[in-house]
Amino acid sequence: MGVVDDLVHARERFERGDLGAAFEAWTNVTPEALAQADLDELATAAFLLGRREVAVQALQRAYGLQLEAGETAAAVRSAFRLCMTFDTGGESAVAAGWAARAQRLLTDVEGDVVERGYVAFLQMSQRVGAADWAGAEELAGSVVDHGRRHTDCDLMAIGLAAQGRLRLYAGRVPEGLALFDEAMAAVASGEVSPIFAGNVYCVMIEGCQEVSDLGRASAWTTALTRWCSAQPGLVAFTGQCAVHRGQIMRLHGDFARAIDEFDAAVERYVAAGTTEAAGLALAERGDVFRILGDLDAAEASYDQAADHGHEPQPGLALLWLARGRSRAAVAATRRILGEVGDPVHRCRILPAAVEIMVAAGAEALGEARTLAAELEEVAASFGCAAVQAMAAHARGRVELADGDASGALPYLRKASAVWAVMDNSYEVARVRVQVGLALRALDDLDSADHELDGARRTFVELGAELEADQVARLLAPDAPPDGLTAREVEVLRIVASGRSNARIAADLVLSEKTVARHLSNIFTKLDLTSRTAAAAYAFEHDLA
Repeated sequence: MGVVDDLVHARERFERGDLGAAFEAWTNVTPEALAQADLDELATAAFLLGRREVAVQALQRAYGLQLEAGETAAAVRSAFRLCMTFDTGGESAVAAGWAARAQRLLTDVEGDVVERGYVAFLQMSQRVGAADWAGAEELAGSVVDHGRRHTDCDLMAIGLAAQGRLRLYAGRVPEGLALFDEAMAAVASGEVSPIFAGNVYCVMIEGCQEVSDLGRASAWTTALTRWCSAQPGLVAFTGQCAVHRGQIMRLHGDFARAIDEFDAAVERYVAAGTTEAAGLALAERGDVFRILGDLDAAEASYDQAADHGHEPQPGLALLWLARGRSRAAVAATRRILGEVGDPVHRCRILPAAVEIMVAAGAEALGEARTLAAELEEVAASFGCAAVQAMAAHARGRVELADGDASGALPYLRKASAVWAVMDNSYEVARVRVQVGLALRALDDLDSADHELDGARRTFVELGAELEADQVARLLAPDAPPDGLTAREVEVLRIVASGRSNARIAADLVLSEKTVARHLSNIFTKLDLTSRTAAAAYAFEHDLA
């Protein structure tokens, strides 16, 4: 096949969406034989296939040809794309250099050209980086205006998505969600080119996740999955798609598949050269391991997330709480709350913060009440069902801890009903535990046991072993966990205090040989291999 045939073949395959065949045909042609339009499409195919180096080379060559030909506006567009490509690859300094080039070149362009909208988008991103939210929102409006005036669907869609995200951060959540829907209308109708469509999908879904509009997030994650599947060989955006699928699976209690999706997301981020983004997937995986009671695996995931530059909170604080390190959990929570000011990011922290402060006891209960009230205000302004459920659960938890079991029940009932409608059985079970404790406080013991046993069975079905064990102890407080005998619990409790076998033998009036036998039985029943692990188990199960 000759050069002309290769070019025709590449252009036809690209038009049909066969990225792999188009890419292969273009790479059979020497770069000097590629026209500017070929270079532009080659860069698109290469980016979507995860070949960032080839995309960069094609865009840089196109940029050079455009400057030579005096096509300054076209060069601005290439500089914009280079900036975005380097930025998604985590090379922020190089991206900033191309953004500066685009802005400088634009000063030589006369008239109201669409490229002014693309440069406005870069300027908006700079304002976001500087936390200049008002300036960023004004520029996002300019992006949308340019897109509409020039009938540029790509620019209009990404501008609307950016506007929507900024409205969320300003606390104007219903407005932001409406802008997301408008942007997605263009994407869903096929008016937006692939790279911009992928970006809009991810911006919108991440925004919905941030404000816990889980219905929208679920619906658009399904759409993104279909979109990715329709493009064979696609690498770009598949990492984000896997993260979003994992988040939805977690919502519905499909924890094993959620972990698989988060693992796949990490692999795909690495394949696409965006390893920094893997931190989010690792933190999400840590959250699921924590729910499943595999605290060591959770901590390892959180550590990896931190290594990738992602803050693994509040999940890590909840892990510390599960390990009995309430002071560390409280300190971390206070620190995070002090760092985060906008309602969107605070609403992701507040439910865990209330749980941690309540667990810390009477000294932190006033703080828990203040945080629960803030969460209620956020829920009212957002109008999202999941945030309302979180707020009701938090308020019920505080009222119960403060001794008002009757006052707690209406809030807890509301939270349970909302989570049930959303098919989130894990959260329903968590609320049922609180309901059971409230009923106990009111001496309605049979009803309390019914709620607690229902919660326990759900935890068992979902594989949330740690919480299942905790509820089992509430139902039978005198029954030792995991088949341990009463004497083995005594030995384990003393092991957790750091005493030697000889000291344990003296305390319990046993021989050291008998103590050693008890320890061997404990290690076998609990599948442990060291005294340190046994002590950790004792703390996690409130035996120490």
